[in-house]
Amino acid sequence: MTILTAPFGGGSSSPALSFLDHPSSSHCHYVTFSPTTRGGFPRVSLKFTVIGRPFCLQSAKVAVSVSGSPQTESGEQVTSTGPVRDPPSSSETLRLARRSADWRAARAYSERGIIYEGRIEGYNGGGLLVRFYSLIGFLPFPQLSPSHSYKDPNKNIQEVAEGLIGALVPLKVIQADEENRKLIFSEKEAAWSKFSKHLNVGSVFEAKVGSVEDYGAFVHLRFPDGLYHLTGLVHVSEVSWNLVQDVRDILSEGDDVKVKVINIDNVKSRITLLIKQLEADPLLETLDKVIPQDDKVNADSLGINEESNIEPLPGLEAIFQELLQEEGIDNIRINRQGFEKRVVSQDLQLWLSNAPPVNKTFVLLARAERQVQEKQLATSLDQEGIKKALQRVLERIP
Repeated sequence: MTILTAPFGGGSSSPALSFLDHPSSSHCHYVTFSPTTRGGFPRVSLKFTVIGRPFCLQSAKVAVSVSGSPQTESGEQVTSTGPVRDPPSSSETLRLARRSADWRAARAYSERGIIYEGRIEGYNGGGLLVRFYSLIGFLPFPQLSPSHSYKDPNKNIQEVAEGLIGALVPLKVIQADEENRKLIFSEKEAAWSKFSKHLNVGSVFEAKVGSVEDYGAFVHLRFPDGLYHLTGLVHVSEVSWNLVQDVRDILSEGDDVKVKVINIDNVKSRITLLIKQLEADPLLETLDKVIPQDDKVNADSLGINEESNIEPLPGLEAIFQELLQEEGIDNIRINRQGFEKRVVSQDLQLWLSNAPPVNKTFVLLARAERQVQEKQLATSLDQEGIKKALQRVLERIP
C-alpha cells in the first residue's frame, strides 16, 4: 500500500506532484493538486490510499474548499476512501422510467384485451421471445395459432419458430407481472377475437385433428382463407355412433375430418364440436335396409305394420311394463320389425335413436340375434329424461 502526500501553500500558486510507479503502464492516471485561493493558504496534506495496480496521478484536478474537504473538478467530494458518487445518470433514470411505463402499458393491454403486433426476436425450448417496447415477453409454443404448423406440416416446432424470427404477429397479453418479470402472450387469444365472430352453433367446418386425449380430440377449424385459426374439442361421446373405448382407435393427429359446432363459450374461448351427427345413424340406416318402407317382404327382410302380429323380443315385455310406470311415459307400441342377414347379438340390445321426436314420439330400437324391432315411445320427457328412466327400469329388473 502506498501513501501519497500533497503539500499546499508557500510560494507556488499551482504546486503539483506527479507520482508514477510504472511509466510504461497504459492505465496511468495523473492528478495535479492546486489550492482554491492564491497566497497565504495554510499548509494542507491530502493522503490517498493506493490499492492494487500502481497508477499515475497528474491529470485530474483536486480543489480544496474553505472547509478543507477536497473536491474533484467535476464537483465530487473526495474522502479517504475515494470520490462520493452522484446519483444515477439521467439516461439511467429515463431507462428505468420507460420500463416502468411499459409494464403499465402491458397491464392495460391485458386488462382491455387489446391486440398487439409483436415482433419475434428469437426463441428457446419453450416458446418465442417477443419485443414489447423496451421489454421482452414470452409466447409459449402451445399459445401459437395452429395456422403456422399446417402451412408446412413437415416442419417441427423449432423450424416453425426459426421462420417466425423478425415477423410481426398479432398477440394478446395474458399475463403482465412486473414484480416477477413475467410478460406472457397468446396468439390463440388474438385469433379468437378476430375469427370467433364467424362461428355459429350448427356451422360445419372442414378440420384437421390435432392432439388426441383420453377424453376426446382437439380439432383445428379451417377457415375460408385456407388456414386453421381456431381449435375446438370433440368429446369422446361425440366421435362415433359406435362405442368408443379409446379415441385413438378412431382418430389420429393429422386426420382430415368434418365437424359441427354445437357450443361456443365466448368467456372461456372454447368451442365444442361433434363428428358423429354428420354421419347417418347406423341403427336407423340398418333398420331401413332390413325393413323396406313399402313393407314388401323379400328374401332378406320382413316388414309388418300390424302391432298385433309382432311378438316383443324376449325380455322386452317386462321392460315395457316397468317403463310405463315411469312418470312422463305415456305409451309404447311396436311399430315394425325385420331380420338381418347375420346375427348381430345373442343378447337383447336396446337403443334410444337420436332421430328427432315427431309429435313427442321417440324411436326405441331393440335387437336380439337376427331380429330388429322398432318401438314408438310417446312421452313428455326429453331424450335425457328417457335415458334416465330406462336406467332406473333396468336397475329394477333382475
